[in-house]
Amino acid sequence: MATDCPVSALDRARRKAYRRLLPLLFICYVIAYVDRANVSIAKLTMTKDLPGFDNAVIGLGAGMFFLGYFLLEIPGTLLVERWSARKWISRIMVSWGIMAALTALVKTPEQFYGVRFFLGLAEAGFFPGIIVYLTHWFPSRDRAKALSCFLVATPFAQIMSPKISNALLKIGTDEVVNGVTVHHPEFMGLEGWQCVYIFWGIPAVVLGVVVLFAMTDRPSEARWLTTDERDALEAELERERAARSQGRRMTVLEALRHPKVLLLALAYFCIVTGSYGIEFFLPSILKDWYGLTFDKLTWLVMLPPMLGLAGQLFVGWSSDRHKERRYHAVVPIVIGACAVGLAPFTRGGLWLTVVCFMVAFAGFKAYMPAFWSLPSLFLTEAAAAGSIGLINSIGNLGGFLGPTVLGEVEKRTGSFVGGLWFLCASMTVSAAVIYFLGLGNKEKAVG
Repeated sequence: MATDCPVSALDRARRKAYRRLLPLLFICYVIAYVDRANVSIAKLTMTKDLPGFDNAVIGLGAGMFFLGYFLLEIPGTLLVERWSARKWISRIMVSWGIMAALTALVKTPEQFYGVRFFLGLAEAGFFPGIIVYLTHWFPSRDRAKALSCFLVATPFAQIMSPKISNALLKIGTDEVVNGVTVHHPEFMGLEGWQCVYIFWGIPAVVLGVVVLFAMTDRPSEARWLTTDERDALEAELERERAARSQGRRMTVLEALRHPKVLLLALAYFCIVTGSYGIEFFLPSILKDWYGLTFDKLTWLVMLPPMLGLAGQLFVGWSSDRHKERRYHAVVPIVIGACAVGLAPFTRGGLWLTVVCFMVAFAGFKAYMPAFWSLPSLFLTEAAAAGSIGLINSIGNLGGFLGPTVLGEVEKRTGSFVGGLWFLCASMTVSAAVIYFLGLGNKEKAVG
């Protein structure tokens, strides 16, 4: 009679790491992303309550986040590698939760720009720090899948947050229900858009405390692994580090000047320009083109990230299964760019427009697990951490450019069309850079 093969210590450790670490990281990123992007919903009434707040102001303010983010990305990522992911991420979450809530107090565009800038400073190092942190725990064969489980937090946040934010947004407003005007009273003197910022800022502070006590920096410190599980996982990770760093190890400064790192930063800049431009202005585009109510609008903006979530999980699984990164990054970006470019031609057909943006989201979400596996193919340890910080910091400046251009184009032309085509072109450049860089082919999975 056949018996089940015993599970090795390494496999047990891998499974425990998935169950222990990824759910907490996932929840943290959900809240981080909502705090970063909830301006796209809050602006629907914020612009009515605050004189001078038009799409150009909102676009610039949304982008100011990424200027602050840029300044501390590399130092923050190096601290995760050389000090403690647990302590640094805990600090990040507490400070960004406070800054996110303070957005409720802004009265002028200048105050809005300032609080968004400091929110970026507060969150800097979180995303690349987690990318580095996962290399401390997951061997290369698991990394894209682990990344996809973490990265799906963004489409999940976009799915679950709009209805909650919409309910909060009604506070202090008038609504027509069955022909009758209903007034929703203020909450403690706060308008709905203010409640959105405060409501989503509080969980970040709470999670910062949880992270301090629940995260574990490295396998060697994990009391929830047995001795043989710790040893097996550490040995596997060390074997991979040794295989990648044969010969002289690259310093952090050398890594930051490496042509491949700079090209990856350019590629990420171009795709982030497209993705954040769409994400920050999708509710505004649909409202402008179709005059939708808040309730219907928030249902529709949940659909694109649903397809993005499915695409991200599929690409992470497929990229690990085939041990291929290059085309798993390029193809989704190309598909997403085509969808963004076609979106203006669907105006007048609501569901065609929604389908276009669903495909666009699938494209600029699904590429991420494969893309973020590329730096660790040729860099290790501090060099990898510094390069990931550089790629993310430069790339996220696209989060300033995309919303700013889209908002400014709409202000000057009265239309989002020119801005959408700019985003399409930017995404196409990203795909071309990754393709011609040549990293991540199946036969070049290591080295």
